[in-house]
Amino acid sequence: MVERAAGELDIGGRRLSIRNLDRVVFPRAGTTKAQLLDYYVRIADTMLPHLRERLLHMHRYPEGVEGPRFWQKGCPEHRPPWLSTTPVYSRDKGANIDFCVVEDLAGLLWAVNIGSIELHTSLHTREDLHRPTVLAFDLDPGEGVDVVGCAEVALWLRELLAGIGLRGLAKTSGSKGLQVYVALNGDATYAHTKPLARTIAETLEAAHPERVVSRMAKALRAGKVLVDWGQNTEHKSMVCAYSVRAKARPTVSTPVAWDEVEAAVAARDPGLLVFETEAVLRRVDERGDLFAPVLTMRQRLDQATSS
Repeated sequence: MVERAAGELDIGGRRLSIRNLDRVVFPRAGTTKAQLLDYYVRIADTMLPHLRERLLHMHRYPEGVEGPRFWQKGCPEHRPPWLSTTPVYSRDKGANIDFCVVEDLAGLLWAVNIGSIELHTSLHTREDLHRPTVLAFDLDPGEGVDVVGCAEVALWLRELLAGIGLRGLAKTSGSKGLQVYVALNGDATYAHTKPLARTIAETLEAAHPERVVSRMAKALRAGKVLVDWGQNTEHKSMVCAYSVRAKARPTVSTPVAWDEVEAAVAARDPGLLVFETEAVLRRVDERGDLFAPVLTMRQRLDQATSS
């Protein structure tokens, strides 16, 4: 239960100091901090299962999307004592990084309140830092390509995955692209998933060289979609399902059904794959969590790696 007091929220006995609720964090849309927090309160029951037990990578915009920004992996020292953390050794630093782990509504609102408009999470849980629960592909459009171009590539990727016995689920990035997750929830490690993701990306590039690229170099990406396989790495993260993105308007990384991806391609309409906060809340009310299978579906890579 959330109870409001002057400048404070009481969330199940956990108190948060909240200030500057009237600050406009999306100037072009007129969206205030209060409205942003309200979205996260309303989406929390759906979003939290995708946040729990995962290392949080915060993209912080303390003054809004047009102000200063920075990435933060280490959980701030001023975090509340009840916020969970997980230490992970960093070879670069020669020391542990204590990652925040959001487990409940209070933790979610704390992170957003300190300017974490975007919430990115590891592909693994805190219980096993080497075992991802998903195989992930980030489809990123190059110059001259929009989200419809990414949708076409996503459909080719879905077909390729089906051919090796794997089912993929799609979500928008909330920015310009699409992402495809293959739920695993098994024993595969990054040593299995990263080379497989690379092979799949390179196979798509070989089949559609005029439309797909699997290498990061910007000089290769104009007019094409990058199938980014490199996210399948222990130290990286992907934007969490239902996270708002720090763009001109409060767009959201939104799970979508494959028939919606097909419809956008058929209509050549990128607007069919762009969703802001209120639209996402309506979708969840009507359709539930389209990304829920990512949490429970078990798929093995045996067939894929032997094909």
